[in-house]
Amino acid sequence: MRKYSRSNHRCLFGMLFLALLCQNVFAGKKVNPTILSQQIVKVDPLSFEDRRLFTYYFYEAASAKATQQYDAAFDYLRYCNQLDSTNASVLYELGNYYNLLQKKDLAYDYFKSAVRYDSLNYYYNLALANFCFDAKDYKQAVLAFTKLVKLDPSKVEVYPYLAESYSQDGETRKAIETLNKLEGVVGLNEKISLQKFQLYSQINEKAKAYEEINKYIEKYPNEPKYLILLGDLYMRDNQMNDAWNAYSKALLIDPDNPYLINSLSNYYEATGQHDKSEKILSDAILNKKIDVDAKLGILSQYVNMLQQGKKELGPVNAYFDSLMTLYPQEPKLNLMYGNLLMLQGKKQNARFQYQLFTESNPTNPTGWEQLLRTAFPDSIDASIKICKDAISYVPQQPQFYFYLGICQFQKEDYSNALKTYQTGLKYVDQQNVQMLSDFYGQIGDLFNRIGEKDSSYASYERALIYNPQNLGVLNNYSYFLSLDKKDLDKAEKMSSTTVKAEPTNPTYLDTYGWVLYVQEAFTMAKMYLEKAVNYSGDKPSSEVLEHYGDVLYKTDEKEKALEYWKRALENTTGKNPALEQKVKTAKLN
Repeated sequence: MRKYSRSNHRCLFGMLFLALLCQNVFAGKKVNPTILSQQIVKVDPLSFEDRRLFTYYFYEAASAKATQQYDAAFDYLRYCNQLDSTNASVLYELGNYYNLLQKKDLAYDYFKSAVRYDSLNYYYNLALANFCFDAKDYKQAVLAFTKLVKLDPSKVEVYPYLAESYSQDGETRKAIETLNKLEGVVGLNEKISLQKFQLYSQINEKAKAYEEINKYIEKYPNEPKYLILLGDLYMRDNQMNDAWNAYSKALLIDPDNPYLINSLSNYYEATGQHDKSEKILSDAILNKKIDVDAKLGILSQYVNMLQQGKKELGPVNAYFDSLMTLYPQEPKLNLMYGNLLMLQGKKQNARFQYQLFTESNPTNPTGWEQLLRTAFPDSIDASIKICKDAISYVPQQPQFYFYLGICQFQKEDYSNALKTYQTGLKYVDQQNVQMLSDFYGQIGDLFNRIGEKDSSYASYERALIYNPQNLGVLNNYSYFLSLDKKDLDKAEKMSSTTVKAEPTNPTYLDTYGWVLYVQEAFTMAKMYLEKAVNYSGDKPSSEVLEHYGDVLYKTDEKEKALEYWKRALENTTGKNPALEQKVKTAKLN
């Protein structure tokens, strides 16, 4: 049995256009006829008949979108583009589409063209700017965001991106100037000041950096959070005396401030005062003036501190026991305690805490997710029950269908597994291309198991449209093609992608070696199959051993081939008549 490594064109558009058309010229409303009329007023490159067709297709695209016929909408937009390649609205929409499809070069070309033909349109320029920023092309991003600021200086959300683009491009002072302009528009703002602090620190102008924080302390002298922030920043710069002075002033204002307690704990830990660090945390947990949420934050900080110091987490359990005595009706304690117990490898104890949480919060998917972690993949039956219980309370959460399908697959309940995936697919966010790809990949595996090869391959193709780098799908698709001796060049290309991505993965190496074997490239096949055996550790799968035996036979190493066939037979569960025949006759059938 094949060990799974993981976990037409038109159908794709239904998923993508939910996001693609949400900001377009007819999103949420009818197309404004003046848009087209303004374009037609210019010197029209189209004949009267072509312009009539363009207008028809443009409105049909709007109508198709309004009735959720997204594949048709895309086709109409492409017809529009073929008729008039200078229409900025159409170019912008196609840019969005290709961007979502991860075809970045095409997306970039369409966004640039949209701006070229409608240079004053704010949203087309914004799309181009965001694209450049996401692509880390900061020089072009600076140009694009600068143009946006000129087009509409009141759009304050653009300034931070312009500043960050300057910063990433090495223009730190211009980044600071940009933030100063933004501050002039919106006034004193903590996020802006912190960003300026970082920038001043980068160019080693510490005095100006700390001025950004001190101006808040001067304006709000009785607000401890700015003193705490100042102390934290001093701590980061290893200025311990200045950090203590800031914390001491905050202590005079609010000694029970949970953020201050966390900061002081860090301070004591950094200065070697471990006992004081632990005491201030334990005192805070028992402090009735501090609410339970703040105490959980302090505990989380304490756990992080212990993890970073690679210390035992056991002492924290007592704190949770104390908190549960103080707050017996707080299910969030059960959730966090369960997480702590999972870190300690105590799955059974964690499961009990998660069960308490889900009983109190059955519509919160987090509890069910954590409960599933305690069971999957160790207990398939328990995992199935958890998934079904979760679906009964939160039926629109696709992750539970996904894992339920995996469990049903492992129990060879292929029919129900397929139904589970097809149902869960309805609830997957259409922008979550990774999950969509994984769902279709599993559906492809299931169709293959029940002998519906065409449906299997169609599902794999769809999975790869959503995520061309889905290694599990690439591996399984290429392997099944090799078994069918079909599209072997395609199979070899897909399989080689998996080996390049994970060169020590024995499953991927085995698949690639087997594809080469079927192509009769025996020398190369032997090299990869040998690697598959070596990287499998002490217990190579029967399949890997059998494949290696086959290629050894083909390279005239018959005695060694028999040795590996025998090992494969020893590792086989169930019947394998073909392998048994190889061992019996010492020949490749």
